[in-house]
Amino acid sequence: MTAVSKVKDHSATAATLVTPILRSLPRPDGEEGVQTELAGHSLSAELVNPLAENSWEETITMHRDATIFHSTAWARVLVDTYGHRPCYAQISLNGNLQALVPIMEVKSVFTRARGVCLPFSDYCAPLVFSSFTGELLSQKLHQIARERRWSYFEIRSHSAMPAAAAASESYYGHFLDLKIGRDALISNFSSSVQRAVRKAERSGLSVRIQSDEDAMATFYKLHVRTRRRHGVPPQPQSFFVNIQRHLIGAGHGFIVIVEVQKRPLAAAIFFKFGRHAIYKFGASDERLQELRANNLAMSEGIKNLADAGAEILHFGRTEKENEGLRRFKLSWGATEEEIRYARFEMGSASWKVAHPSGSGLHKHVFRALPASLNRLAGAMIYPHLD
Repeated sequence: MTAVSKVKDHSATAATLVTPILRSLPRPDGEEGVQTELAGHSLSAELVNPLAENSWEETITMHRDATIFHSTAWARVLVDTYGHRPCYAQISLNGNLQALVPIMEVKSVFTRARGVCLPFSDYCAPLVFSSFTGELLSQKLHQIARERRWSYFEIRSHSAMPAAAAASESYYGHFLDLKIGRDALISNFSSSVQRAVRKAERSGLSVRIQSDEDAMATFYKLHVRTRRRHGVPPQPQSFFVNIQRHLIGAGHGFIVIVEVQKRPLAAAIFFKFGRHAIYKFGASDERLQELRANNLAMSEGIKNLADAGAEILHFGRTEKENEGLRRFKLSWGATEEEIRYARFEMGSASWKVAHPSGSGLHKHVFRALPASLNRLAGAMIYPHLD
């Protein structure tokens, strides 16, 4: 499939395709994919590996909603760290591209195979190039899941799914309009944030914005400490090594490090792809929390992104019970939205409905473990999660 020639607006045609799928057709070229006929129109889904297909990266750059999570670089991080198989779907109508859906096939010795768009990604909506309906997209993903023998498939955004699809999980999302410029952004910070930033500056804290391996190593030490404090194991160090290698080192983001007398107090990782940026990870040393290093790291990251021409900063997902993190993100002048995941369970042939979270007992266990055991637990657990 060529990247440019098949991106056309067929919204009027696609919107009329509400008839059921009539029959499945074998692919004449023997390639992996699903092809169907709908009322005389051919709707096909081709599975591609973006690490071997240059057309994937070329095509997503033409979509204004593409984020770092849609990119080949993020796919490389997930594959190199966890060994997941890319099953990125190109869905076409009469040979014209309608939607791109990045999916990783996640397998482990403890779980059945499933398709996730995408593991360890806060949100990842399918990229739609026309008024391609959620019902048709759902039907194609259902066919792919059946062919791949997945136990379920999950889309980490509800925007492109059928209206009847229940949310399997729900989070707060926050985003900041960076187009208003640095001065307007700073004036929109809450008064408490502005006071915190001024205090950090008066306390003699220094800021470094870097993209090298040493900066990532500094972040990871703070990350291990922060995750233990929150009662969860850290992601394996290889995850961050691959992020630095494939994203940060390739110009898709940066690391902000705040120090006092060369002692790291806080660090934050920001990604950037096209007009979209995301605040992905933050970590700090709580022993000097009163210096407000976290606030300074965020402020410098926002200003750097605005100067670099990013238009939107996403703050990632926030669990609805985490009111403190929610207030922190809102304090930067961010707009709040809901991020809903949609999961289709193949066994029950239905959309999974959200259920209450667990007791949180595991958090007490991980807080009590030494840092070395927490790191070992993360290396053992995360390859089986998504």
